[in-house]
Amino acid sequence: MNTAEFVDRGSTIMDRLSSTQSAPPWQLVIGTGVAALLLVVFHPTWRVLRNGVTIAHEGGHAFTALLTGRRLNSIRLHSDTSGVTVSSGKPYGLGMILTTAAGYPAPALLGLAYAALLGAHRITLMLWLTIVLLAVLLLKVRNWYGLLSILVTGGVVFAVSWLGSDTVQAVLAYLAAWFLLLAAVRPVIELQRNRRYEPNSDADQLAYLTRIPGLVWVLAFGAIALCSLVFGARLLLTDVSGLCVPAFTHSTCAAP
Repeated sequence: MNTAEFVDRGSTIMDRLSSTQSAPPWQLVIGTGVAALLLVVFHPTWRVLRNGVTIAHEGGHAFTALLTGRRLNSIRLHSDTSGVTVSSGKPYGLGMILTTAAGYPAPALLGLAYAALLGAHRITLMLWLTIVLLAVLLLKVRNWYGLLSILVTGGVVFAVSWLGSDTVQAVLAYLAAWFLLLAAVRPVIELQRNRRYEPNSDADQLAYLTRIPGLVWVLAFGAIALCSLVFGARLLLTDVSGLCVPAFTHSTCAAP
């Protein structure tokens, strides 16, 4: 790609960021949803792609820490798909509670935000927002595996948004949204299953901070994930061309 093509490509993307894209066919939306579900339930793919959920989880802790006035020190992502976000501030109070509570809801709420953008036909904006968020997290990552995870994820999104056709961009965008919405449920189940072996889980830390039982926090995380999935699915399916599901779309299923 020469300089002129590079500049032209950049101008095209800038134009697309401020405009809407065409709604994809229903086959693409449903197909990416089914693919995302398979990626979540199939253990070998889940073991790899759970890294994306961990990035969103630790990002939730990190951004909430900043929003509540805490000092964000570091983010670490590990090869076993665990992660740690360290922030400084009072070890109690609302800021600490919100920061601790933000991890598990983050993938679901990010998926819901993606679904809202895609429902508004803002595919390019959604992809570049992802790049910006990953770039911000990259500044605070303090281990090599974490750097690699974010660079690979961001590199894939950038390559598709820069070089991919409209269809390829739509596939990645809808697959990412569906994946986050569906994948947000599984870590909550794993959280409850593993609490007896992990006494310092987010739910148990919140129980210590608030005197609200850890199980209540697990149920709250699950409710957020399930509600996000329902509303996100509705947003993704709204106004999809060629599909009529009255409970989710605005179509009235006109008779042929």
